[in-house]
Amino acid sequence: MSDPLNDEFLDLGDMDFDAFNDFAIDQGWSDGMPMIPPTEAKVAACVATCHGDNAPFPPMSPRLVLPTLETIAANAVMAGCKPEYFPAVVASVRAILNPDYNLHGTLATTHPCAPMIVVNGPARNVMGINCGANCFGQGWRSNASIGRALMLTMMNVGGGKPGDMDRSTQGSPAKYSFCFGENEEESPWEPYHVRRGFNAEDSVVTLLPAEPPHNVNDHGSTTGDGLLQTIAGSISQTGANTIYGSAPFMVVIGPEHAATMKRDGWTVPAIQEKLHHDSATPVERVSKENQKNYEERGQVIQNGRYYHSRTPEDIQVVVAGGPGKHSAVIPTFGFTEACSERLPIR
Repeated sequence: MSDPLNDEFLDLGDMDFDAFNDFAIDQGWSDGMPMIPPTEAKVAACVATCHGDNAPFPPMSPRLVLPTLETIAANAVMAGCKPEYFPAVVASVRAILNPDYNLHGTLATTHPCAPMIVVNGPARNVMGINCGANCFGQGWRSNASIGRALMLTMMNVGGGKPGDMDRSTQGSPAKYSFCFGENEEESPWEPYHVRRGFNAEDSVVTLLPAEPPHNVNDHGSTTGDGLLQTIAGSISQTGANTIYGSAPFMVVIGPEHAATMKRDGWTVPAIQEKLHHDSATPVERVSKENQKNYEERGQVIQNGRYYHSRTPEDIQVVVAGGPGKHSAVIPTFGFTEACSERLPIR
């Protein structure tokens, strides 16, 4: 079996599934859920999907170990990935190793952030990524195993063990897996990755260290303006890192809400502009102690309010989900950038 930490193979004899999982727990490799033994053949099948991707990986915090396709593949196999999912895992690893992502900071923080993976392009359909109903939830092997593979790689290669280098006070369910696709087919706007400068035919992952989705329920508003007022109110919370951070965050608009906004003439830049200004939190809603804390951090009060993004463009707008009048706000760690990578598909 492949060692998920090193480019080595382990002779575990006739160890069965249950024995392997007990062994993996003893080694500190497990996230607590059952794992698939990373046999040499399974690891090789994953690596084969990325032949030609020879760019070296930078060191992964906090251990500063150099990942390889083999060590990433061993963790992907343990997570339950099929070989065809592996390019998304590799691209996600490259994204979090971008210095702008601030991987070390996202692990050392007590904030409950986890790497959120948004998938765009043709790979969504090839891999069976859920972009529609329950896209944040259970039931899709690709979503679950791709996000899980990244987390296992961060634990086992990077050394981001919970309670050790991963210092999150409470953590979140997103730390098991957080992967979904944009519902490009039902989006009334250009796909997210195209707005980020990629071609429509590119398959792309974009990553942000994020909290789990915060639901936005609006069954009453019948106009785009009304829906955006509700979403802005959901962003405008006093307990999110966005109120004093300097990072993008994501608004995931459900297809029904998106259709209403499009009908009323709302473009993505106009949505970003409105949400940027309307979500700013009035100073009087923030405790005196926090006002002093933010002042010491250099947070600027503008027009008597705290803004949750540096610019309107920091608000990342994606369409995802199925039928129903719901959207979501996804706050981030607050000291990061959105990092995108093409999938290494040959």
